[in-house]
This record gives sequence, structure tokens and C-alpha cells, in this order.
Amino acid sequence: MVLPLHDDAPLHYVRRPYVNWTLMAINIAVFVAVFSESFGDPLTVVRGFGLIPAVLFGRAELAPWIVTPGPEWTLLTSLFFHSGLGHLAGNMIFLYVFGDNVEDAMGSAGYLVFYILCGVSAAMLFAVGAPLTITPLVGASGAISGVCAAFILLYPRSTIFGLVAGIIPIHAPASLFVGTWILFQLFNALTDDQGNVGWWAHIGGILAGLVLTPLFKRRGVQWFGPRRFEGPWG
Repeated sequence: MVLPLHDDAPLHYVRRPYVNWTLMAINIAVFVAVFSESFGDPLTVVRGFGLIPAVLFGRAELAPWIVTPGPEWTLLTSLFFHSGLGHLAGNMIFLYVFGDNVEDAMGSAGYLVFYILCGVSAAMLFAVGAPLTITPLVGASGAISGVCAAFILLYPRSTIFGLVAGIIPIHAPASLFVGTWILFQLFNALTDDQGNVGWWAHIGGILAGLVLTPLFKRRGVQWFGPRRFEGPWG
């Protein structure tokens, strides 16, 4: 397992990545509200707002007392709920490290749309691949996988500082660091039969990121990682 802590890719367009910070704040606020039991039993809340493929496709129904925005809306709401503190922390670290540069490359409004589209695409691929699943899919991982895919397309020559296995310090090119992480997602998607992690949602997010990045990046942002690119501060 690799965990990023910092990168050296500079910001050129967005002085403060407010959208990325806001996404992090919303995820943290939702987690605190849910697990402080402000809205009742956390598992029941997660079941109502998480994506349940069988419910989405009409193969099952939620109990009438469970509050839900509706099956279609859970493709979106599931992105902001997490199953535990470790799940939340891991996702927020990835979003903190990679999201600011992707927001810089796309602009704040474009980045928000990109993030949501990656997350919804990831959730949809997971649901299509397991339409009878009744376990809710939650977490920002799918959207963040799209962010990672955008980062490796735009900043592969930047250096990532992080940890391997949670304890071993490492610094490596983003192409190697993020590339290894992407291969890890694919390997687990193909080999993990337990279904405890939505690996295919991660793959869906990565694919969406690869497809959507050309549509959302600014013209002045070059492909494949020049350390400096054309811009107001570049």
C-alpha cells in the first residue's frame, strides 16, 4: 500500500484550491454528523444514502423507515459518506495531495464538475457490474480515482513524497507512484472475490478521469508533466 503525503507540483492558476478544500470539508462534516449519531443509527443512515445496486435497479427495496434521497440520487450522495475513520482518512489524504493540482489545471468550476462526473461514473460501473448487490457502496474513492488519473496525465514528472506500507518513506516520480497505485487497483479488481472494497468503482473512476481530463483541462496546461507550463504565474 502506498500513501502520498506531498507533491512538488506548483499551482499556477488557482492560488487557493477552494473547491478541493470544500469537498474535503463536506466529507469530514458528513462523517462527523453520521457517526455522532446526530441523525440516528449510522448504519441505517449509510444504507439510505449509499448506493445499493439492487435498489437502484429495482431488484430490492429499502425498509420504509429508512430515509433516502431516492435510488438515482445515491449515485451522488454515496460519494460523501464513509464507512469508518480509516476509510475517510485515506481518501482525504489522496484528495489533499492530488486534488489541488487538478483543480489548478481545470479551474475550480470545471474541477467540481469533473470530480462529480468521475464519482458518478465510478458508482455506475460498480452497480452495473454487480446489479444484485445489497451492500451499500460509499466513499469518495471513485471520484478520487479520477483525480489520480488526471494527475498522472498532467504531472507524471512531479515528485511524490509518501509512505510504503504505512512506515517506509519514499519519494518517486508521480508516474511510478500513482501508476503503481492504479495497477494495484486493477489487480485487486481482478482477484478480490470478497467484495469488501469497491475495486471496480475505483477502476470506473480511473477510466472516467482518463476520458474526461482532455475535456476539462485548461489550454495552457501541457500534457505529461513539464514542471512549468504556460500560465499567469508560469
